[in-house]
Amino acid sequence: MQTNGGRTGNADLGKALCIITGASKGFGRSLAQLASPLLRPGSVMVLVARSGDKLREVQSEISGTIPAKDGLEIRCVEADLGRKEGLQEVVRVVSGIEPQAIDHVLLINNASALGDVSRFAADFTCLAEVDSYLSFNVSSMLCLTASVLKAFPRRDGLRRSMVNVSSLCALQPFKSWSLYCMGKAAREMLFRVLAEEEPDVRVLNYAPGPLDTDMQLEARSLSGDLELRQTFNSLHASGQLLSCSQSATKLMQQLLRDEFESGAHIDYYDV
Repeated sequence: MQTNGGRTGNADLGKALCIITGASKGFGRSLAQLASPLLRPGSVMVLVARSGDKLREVQSEISGTIPAKDGLEIRCVEADLGRKEGLQEVVRVVSGIEPQAIDHVLLINNASALGDVSRFAADFTCLAEVDSYLSFNVSSMLCLTASVLKAFPRRDGLRRSMVNVSSLCALQPFKSWSLYCMGKAAREMLFRVLAEEEPDVRVLNYAPGPLDTDMQLEARSLSGDLELRQTFNSLHASGQLLSCSQSATKLMQQLLRDEFESGAHIDYYDV
């Protein structure tokens, strides 16, 4: 694995192209809000999600806090990354940005779905259902990452940072979460391979911890494993769930410090 070559941390994210998937709510929304003031004038932020209305809400919130003189351009891309047309639209928007105009490309692969957690591994006999899940959660993430790296090839003065929003489920099995664990494990290993293949690219797997989101509500309401459901309900009842902004702040700190081993898995509780 590669480190940052002895560089010290950064005061900001540079004049960057910052792409965040799943940016309309939850963790992705917090990432967009926290990353925006760290972008230098002339930066472009591309927000991707299936809900165009919610993306425009995020855009309006950010625009209301960033002075116009700072010149942050925000582009909203309404797209279903599980479909070829959705991925192509994101790539089209990203590829239209002049590479020489930026000094940092930051892609945060946040979009993902929990999948059906009411059933167990032996219940998934429908190939189309599994293919659809993997298309959105794994295949699109690989293709988007590869497309961004091709659109912005290595050159002097250009930083390239690729982030996978990971999970403890990438490392440990959770009963009745076969789809989610499989998807997160695949994404994690993909980024470990990427770190080996592209030593100049800063690659990070960041696990944000148990977040207080709609996905967490789904998990504690629908998980087929009763023990797991009880664990999540206990975390919620005792106030141990993290806010999205808490965890997003730690990710931003990791990106600014730039001290992690490329390809590393870093959990919220590790730092």
